Amino acid sequence: MQKQIKTLVKAAGIERRHVAAARMWAERHALATFGKSREKLTGRILCYHSIDEPEMGVNDVSERQFRDQIELAIAKGYRFVEPQRIARGHGQDKELAITFDDGRKSVLTHAARILAEYQIPWTLFVVTKWTDEHSAQSPIISWRDVETLRANGVEIGSHSSTHPDFGTLDERYLAEELAGSRAMFAQRLGFEPISFAIPLGQSMNWTAAAAAVAREAGYEIIYAQAEETRPPDTVPRTFVTHFDSPRIFSALLSGAYDSWEEWV
Repeated sequence: MQKQIKTLVKAAGIERRHVAAARMWAERHALATFGKSREKLTGRILCYHSIDEPEMGVNDVSERQFRDQIELAIAKGYRFVEPQRIARGHGQDKELAITFDDGRKSVLTHAARILAEYQIPWTLFVVTKWTDEHSAQSPIISWRDVETLRANGVEIGSHSSTHPDFGTLDERYLAEELAGSRAMFAQRLGFEPISFAIPLGQSMNWTAAAAAVAREAGYEIIYAQAEETRPPDTVPRTFVTHFDSPRIFSALLSGAYDSWEEWV
């Protein structure tokens, strides 16, 4: 059915991202009402991308949303911990962790400031070639910014060299995207991250070959962007979207979207 819908969308000249956004909006609201709660006793890791950058579409949340979500979680009795604590299997019920993917400038101008206010630890996953090509007009942070965040206690992980879809990537380029990204960190900042977040992060965006090369490159923790539908041997993360009002975010915390997979 999904293939037929995509064919019709293409024939009608509708941009696929708009259809995907509409589908996401409908599913988020439906599952907030009818989705089943799934008790999670081992902690939950949230996946964000940007704050107040509307060009990021469904990946963006407003500063007001972000603050409200933190406040809502605290009011519900959640405690924020380091992502690695949950990733390594030490998480407990009512524990949450926050991660950001891509290294957009809003992690510096918004996320870092807000999370420092609440004294919340977090992890940032950087696309190394995007950061290496930083300019004054770029929406991506610089290596100096990454260094500053790390000095302030933020864990830095890799999000690959160029943010490819590993599900379709020619295996000849796996080492460049995985080991090459770690090498860039070593060259620019003098350390090699042990955490890696899969670009796009769904089951279709990762392969056994990519997993093997990632382990060989030295990554100890591989994060997905899905819960129950994540690729094998990866750490689950719950995707937070532009549509996540307090009602939807509450459903998200209760596990209503854990069996849901983003249509990428």
